Amino acid sequence: MKRTRTLAAAILALSLLVGTLWTSVVAAGGSMPSQTGNQVQVTMLTPQTGDSAGLHGFGWIIDLRLEYNATLDQTGFDGFQLTGPGAHTNAPPFAGAFSPGRDEKLPGLVVLVSTTSVGAGAGQNIANLFNIVGVTDLDNSLPLAELWDTWIVGAPSFGVNTQSVAYTAVVRDLNGDGVFNDAPNVVPDANGDGVIDDVDLTALGLASNIAKATFFINP
Repeated sequence: MKRTRTLAAAILALSLLVGTLWTSVVAAGGSMPSQTGNQVQVTMLTPQTGDSAGLHGFGWIIDLRLEYNATLDQTGFDGFQLTGPGAHTNAPPFAGAFSPGRDEKLPGLVVLVSTTSVGAGAGQNIANLFNIVGVTDLDNSLPLAELWDTWIVGAPSFGVNTQSVAYTAVVRDLNGDGVFNDAPNVVPDANGDGVIDDVDLTALGLASNIAKATFFINP
């Protein structure tokens, strides 16, 4: 009985010590890990698995919430964006490029759509096609930065009357400059199975979870 009480007291003391240390870290500006243990939490608000999206292959939306345990500078954020094809490209008030590849405004982000006919196909990062980027929550003292990123599809370049899969993730700081800015323009087929999917995204080295949705693109 005495040994049991001694062990319980030791466990309690250790718990109090860990709690005290963790409180000190947070008070000093240390970052709290996300629930997934990643530096970034990616949530795909739409589409969601099972959705039937758009009409005639376009007019569907990918809407993302990106929660970084990082300062705004560390996210790689390079300004607000409101852009699109044609006359909307690089137009005020929030000018931005509009082309396949790594996003100039969020250069750590990878977005894939399995049925894309754009560029390199299923491995083509299409993050730079996103229309809107904004800051929705910010506290550099934690640090915490929440960004939203949205794209409405304006052409049937991703299939019509077909099932598709969307993947999104943030690549870790590969070059060691302290910024999430290392997303590739094209994701390679890392395991050589002829399919670009979450296995190949993971092989890049990620700072986030992979948000994934299997959905239907309407005729």
